[in-house]
Amino acid sequence: MHRVRALDRGDFDALMALEGATSGAEGDGALGPYFVRLCCEFFRETCFVATVDGEIVAYVLCFLQEREAYCTTLTVHPRHRRSEVLQKLLRRLVISLERRVDSCWFTVKQSNQMARLLRDGLGDIAPETRTDFYGPGDDRLVLRIDREALSRQRLRYRTDGTSAHAPRVPTPQYGGMAPC
Repeated sequence: MHRVRALDRGDFDALMALEGATSGAEGDGALGPYFVRLCCEFFRETCFVATVDGEIVAYVLCFLQEREAYCTTLTVHPRHRRSEVLQKLLRRLVISLERRVDSCWFTVKQSNQMARLLRDGLGDIAPETRTDFYGPGDDRLVLRIDREALSRQRLRYRTDGTSAHAPRVPTPQYGGMAPC
């Protein structure tokens, strides 16, 4: 059974293991333990995990600064990339942010077509390209989703946790979504 909940202090080891199985295994480099620990300790109200039968299989890390949200990482374990986990995780994020922020920012690898389609479906404003974002050769799209788009997305979600008219996230053909 899929469940989405706020990040908890006790999630640290499971998040580090999931990072190793996704980003690390895909050659992107895993998040550092200091960053993950900060999320588990101090940013739990805008960071969420999705579980299947009690096992953490996905997470989103998002931070607020005044009326701006910054989504830094969105990761789904390869075994669950074709399930409803991603939609449920995004639903929880959108609902938590919609009344608190004026916009939400994402950075997406230019080569990550799945992530770009997902962000486009949420209603981004024209992306800006930044070269060498995390280092030489790492070009990223910087996307901003405004409050109106967040509100529209929230209205698409039913209160029972299912997606009424939300855009369906396409099933990736290359094996899955890499982290943002």
